[in-house]
Amino acid sequence: MKKITELTAELAAPVIAERGCTLWDVEYVKEAGTWYLRVLLDKEGGVDILDCEAVSRRLSDLLDEADPIEGSYTLEVGSAGAERALKRPGDFQRYLGSAVLVKLYRNQDGRKEFPGVLAGYDEDTGDVTITVGKQEMTFAKKDIALVRLRVEF
Repeated sequence: MKKITELTAELAAPVIAERGCTLWDVEYVKEAGTWYLRVLLDKEGGVDILDCEAVSRRLSDLLDEADPIEGSYTLEVGSAGAERALKRPGDFQRYLGSAVLVKLYRNQDGRKEFPGVLAGYDEDTGDVTITVGKQEMTFAKKDIALVRLRVEF
């Protein structure tokens, strides 16, 4: 049996493509006792509310028909955002040279968060390298809680 996120991605793909968008991620998470099915979109020039509404309406009908989830949940369709999380190898390759924030599970050098510029990604190990000032730092995949783009003002 397919995961809920995989099935949702398959159902959503043609609907998302019709809007000229791409699928960034699907999450199925429980927060404060409520299950959320989140579909995050990307689009050249940015995702707008009309894209989200159109995808949400069509996808909601498709999910009702397929009925892959027992119990109640909230469907959310939105933009991946300017400070989106990088998860797949392609995400890291696409954003090489971009400002990122690496968050760790445990303190390293007295802190858990490291802002820098994405300098490298090892597809074999999942290790992430960033440039902080003039120093390169490499973090092991097992130590990384999150890597996300960082908007600088």
